[in-house]
Amino acid sequence: MLRSRLGRRDDPAADARVGAVALVGLACVPISPLLAVTAATVTWCVGAARLRQRRHRARELVREGLPEVVDLFVVGVGAGLNVPLALRAIGPLCPPPFDDALRATVVRTEMGTRTADAIEALPQVLGESVRPLSSALIAAERYGVPLTASLERLADEVRRDRRRHAEAAARRVPVKLLFPLVFCSLPALALLSVAPLIAGALRALRT
Repeated sequence: MLRSRLGRRDDPAADARVGAVALVGLACVPISPLLAVTAATVTWCVGAARLRQRRHRARELVREGLPEVVDLFVVGVGAGLNVPLALRAIGPLCPPPFDDALRATVVRTEMGTRTADAIEALPQVLGESVRPLSSALIAAERYGVPLTASLERLADEVRRDRRRHAEAAARRVPVKLLFPLVFCSLPALALLSVAPLIAGALRALRT
């Protein structure tokens, strides 16, 4: 309610995080005000980290599924469908979260919203990575721009983009493995190799 009065968009995740912080802080106030501040700060930081992880996973899911969605539009438009018919036919075939977003777009058009105006909301729902697709669909719907060639070009671009992100993720694997290697494997290896030598030396000194 407060967000709507301030003219801001509803954010259930942020509201839940604020509620959790307030609950933890109030629960710790009778024990110690300093503990309440510390606990509330930790709760806020943990919630923010989890929210960033969820948003990152959502962006990656969209990026992974975008090439398949563009290919579906290429097939649909190549079969003679216009943009509204393509949305209705392709939406149920798309992977999540595209299926829900396209279904909501179709619902808005059925309620009287123009197709191009309904498509404009897709980047807000799915992220900026889908803006080239939405721009191509809007241009075809509003101005009659030929769609097949632009979609084929876009399919090649998003496929290359997905390949680049996969290669970047593969290059980050050694860095992610550094922590468990240094703090888990190497101490165990040292114990297995050095500890018997030290034990043998101590026994030799006693004899």
